[in-house]
Amino acid sequence: MKPNDDNAKLPSDQRPFRVLIISGSDRRQYNCPGVDSKSRTLMLKMAEMLPQDWEIDYEDLGNVYARARIQSCNACVSTSMALCVWPCNCYEKYSSKEPDLMWNLDLYSRLDMADAWAIIGPVNWYSCSSNLKLMFDRLVCMNGGNPDEKTIDHKNPEKAMALEHTGEWKALSLNHLEGRTAAFFCYGDEGGDEMDETGRPKVLQHKNYFNPDDEPFENERNAYAPLVWQCRYGGVEVPDQLWKHCTTGKGKKYSDNQAEDMIKEDEFISTFNTWVKSFAGFVQQKGKVPPNKYRAFGYKPPKHLWASVEDGIRYFRMMVGKAPKGSSPQIQDDLDLNNDATWHTKKGEGEKLRGDD
Repeated sequence: MKPNDDNAKLPSDQRPFRVLIISGSDRRQYNCPGVDSKSRTLMLKMAEMLPQDWEIDYEDLGNVYARARIQSCNACVSTSMALCVWPCNCYEKYSSKEPDLMWNLDLYSRLDMADAWAIIGPVNWYSCSSNLKLMFDRLVCMNGGNPDEKTIDHKNPEKAMALEHTGEWKALSLNHLEGRTAAFFCYGDEGGDEMDETGRPKVLQHKNYFNPDDEPFENERNAYAPLVWQCRYGGVEVPDQLWKHCTTGKGKKYSDNQAEDMIKEDEFISTFNTWVKSFAGFVQQKGKVPPNKYRAFGYKPPKHLWASVEDGIRYFRMMVGKAPKGSSPQIQDDLDLNNDATWHTKKGEGEKLRGDD
């Protein structure tokens, strides 16, 4: 059935079971690729295969012309875990300055509402797609992020650093999506028709630069290992049998390996169907996941006008080399590290090196 977000207000025993399927390819026909992805085909196929008394939510992360993209993680957690707010407050919904697909599509809430996630995507250069990596980078806040931004005046790094050393922080820092199940299905063509008989790219002139015996993975599914282990790190269960890779289009030209070609590969489709059935069986037996203490569903970011003014004052002081006393930037200044005081914060270092500062 179609997802009804109001059901998330109900006790677990009164709401339907819910899954979220994500197509992680960057490709969409409404942008320069001009063709929809295999992962989109598989996402829609999976939605039809799952029990229809479940709420089946799905999302395509592909790039559509002029649509918001997933903004990059600012790595707040590396300043202080308490600075990384759950759900992420580095960006906001429908921002005109920094439009963010995670917020615009309510992905934090939809991940929260689902009992299980199914992630489908390609292997791009021994890794996942950039959009999937961006999404999971932004999900660092599910792994112990701060659920109360008022404790740090929205985004004050000095207050966050201090909070991280208190008993209050121990009570706040929880895995906010713990208990859910995530399954991963990735696919690739192992170089298509580009490889020679030795396992090297045909057009490569310096053959000694590429040793096929040293390629990263014996099992191609390990291209998604960072995502799998991030889930496991935060208490999201990823059963080994639900982490799968299958090859499609090996030895073919890329133009001959589209979704309409993939669905004709019996072995590939059989492998995918088995994965879907395994997913359905596992999560059905496991059952619904009760909501965690601090939910993304129903979350409304607090107003922080004065905090933003204070942030602006702080940034201005740092621009003129007057970082807050005792702060990490001030200590770095004293140690002659980073040398980051500048009136032109948006200029690249290359521009500054060339005398344009």
